[in-house]
Amino acid sequence: MVLLTILFCIVLLVLLVSLVKVNPFIAFLLVSIVAGLLLGIPINKVTASVQKGMGDILGQLLIIICLGAMLGKLVAVSGAAQKIAGVLVDAVGEKYIQWALVVAGFIIGIPLFYGIGFVLMVPLIFSVVYKYKLPAVYIGLPMLASLSVTHGFLPPHPSPSALVALFHANMATTFIYGLIIAIPAIILAGPVFAQFLKKIPSEPLATFRAEELPAEKLPGAFNSFFTALLPVLLLMLTAFFPYLNIKDPGVSKVISFLGDPSIVMLIALLVATYTLGIRQGRNMGQLAGSFTDAVKDVALILLIIAGSGAFKEVLTASGVSSQIAAQLQSFNLPPLLLGWVIAAIIRVSLGSATVAGLTAAGIVAPLVLQNHINPNLMVLSIGAGSLAFSHVNDSGFWLYKEYFNLSIKDTIKSWSLMETLVSVIGLVGVTIINLFVK
Repeated sequence: MVLLTILFCIVLLVLLVSLVKVNPFIAFLLVSIVAGLLLGIPINKVTASVQKGMGDILGQLLIIICLGAMLGKLVAVSGAAQKIAGVLVDAVGEKYIQWALVVAGFIIGIPLFYGIGFVLMVPLIFSVVYKYKLPAVYIGLPMLASLSVTHGFLPPHPSPSALVALFHANMATTFIYGLIIAIPAIILAGPVFAQFLKKIPSEPLATFRAEELPAEKLPGAFNSFFTALLPVLLLMLTAFFPYLNIKDPGVSKVISFLGDPSIVMLIALLVATYTLGIRQGRNMGQLAGSFTDAVKDVALILLIIAGSGAFKEVLTASGVSSQIAAQLQSFNLPPLLLGWVIAAIIRVSLGSATVAGLTAAGIVAPLVLQNHINPNLMVLSIGAGSLAFSHVNDSGFWLYKEYFNLSIKDTIKSWSLMETLVSVIGLVGVTIINLFVK
């Protein structure tokens, strides 16, 4: 009954957005309220769950997306994106530009959360798309596959790191196994799968489109790369700080503050305001206008993501994840497969990879000890399951859809299937490794 209710709400959401043409934010609010009532949340607490879900997800992403949009706009209008695209193509050739972006996405994805990596890399993707008139989905999706794989498989990302702790696995071993699985998953779900997506029409978000400037007006290559990638550099530096064995609590607090993604984005934007703005002859009035335009362009995206957060919170608050897990526990499946199945079904039902992973971990944890299952592989199996079939109840789905300006149908054909490929390839990889390790 619970699964039927969730399925009904998801179908209702899709019909409201695609058939009735209701604004996605309003559709999310309506469906969230309906879901809360049908799943037994007291009527006086439904709106509180909706508000909490919106606040939780915007609290994480609002500053990052807004500052990221401002930085991306500045990178675009200053000509830095044009310069970066030109340098990349000169280095690897237009034929291999997709692979260059995949490698960049993988390197960047290791230290960065998915949402941050997405916001930072979108301007680079679109600069290549606009300059060389290439299909946006074909060029962009493989890089996003890299970000997704690192988010689901590799520590130090939150979900795999938490699973390592829960299963008492070894962080380094999990990372090595995850790396072995990640490479074929990225290749197959990225560049190989993208070969079938060249005809998907896409007019990416206008905020990252800028007029092509003559070569003499472009910023230098170092300035362009350094400024665009400064958030990545700062986050990587703070990520490696714990390994320096500096025990001064004052220094640790300062590094922790400076390593917060919101502070990193603010620092990067301030630096870019000088290096790509004032230094290039723009005044603060012009820059302020560009920043305002950037925020206007992502305002609807923020509302849609808030709506997806409301829907996720209603499903979580109703306790459906526990009910689903309890029903699946009776399945007579091998533990590694069971972990993947539980995580995948909760992911499809609730939309949150982290909730799916942690819920599945709580269910299968006793089986890991009883059956002497390799805990490192269980981390990766659940991590793979938690990425399965991202769709309309996942904020990542809407982030991709709105930035790339796609229909729901084309988003499912590209994004949802890419995530599912990553998930299934991850399970296959875990199964193969399990044949050779004990």
